Amino acid sequence: MTMSPDRYNGVAARSEPLVSGAEMEAAIDRMAASISQVLADKDPLVLCVMIGGIIPVGRLLPRLGFQLRLDYVHATRYRGATRGAELEWLHHPSQGVRGQHVLVVDDILDEGFTLEAIVQACRKDGAASVRSAVLVEKDRPRTCPYKADFVGVKVPDRYLYGYGLDYMDYFRNAPGIYAVADADL
Repeated sequence: MTMSPDRYNGVAARSEPLVSGAEMEAAIDRMAASISQVLADKDPLVLCVMIGGIIPVGRLLPRLGFQLRLDYVHATRYRGATRGAELEWLHHPSQGVRGQHVLVVDDILDEGFTLEAIVQACRKDGAASVRSAVLVEKDRPRTCPYKADFVGVKVPDRYLYGYGLDYMDYFRNAPGIYAVADADL
């Protein structure tokens, strides 16, 4: 389903900027430095969590000055909606993670269920170690205890878009992190 230009522009106009593009780039620099300290000597396999992880991975990888390999996983709970549902695997981590040091990179840690399931799947498939990095973590109570190893920025518990995060499959390309107005949810 596509969004009409009027609706698209209205959502953008009503959204609140939370984190600027410059602040996001600085956060990615900090993440890269932390990741490098832990994984530079491990020859890691980086798993991009599709679709939201594309921009974080694309911004992060050039900052990692060590050898690594890249692959992807695709698990989703949203499928274009604004509320999460059951986890659906579209591309499961494969036996290629067996014996590997894995870094899972996603756009956001919201409730934590998706990232926890991906990390558990990598461990079950025999990864030597699994760490996770998220560009954005929502400051909210969680029933899922999973915590990411590397976090770019922490933001209030709002519906967000930008830098890979989407609103109804739109706005992943926004040059910062924005909160959707309550009227648009």
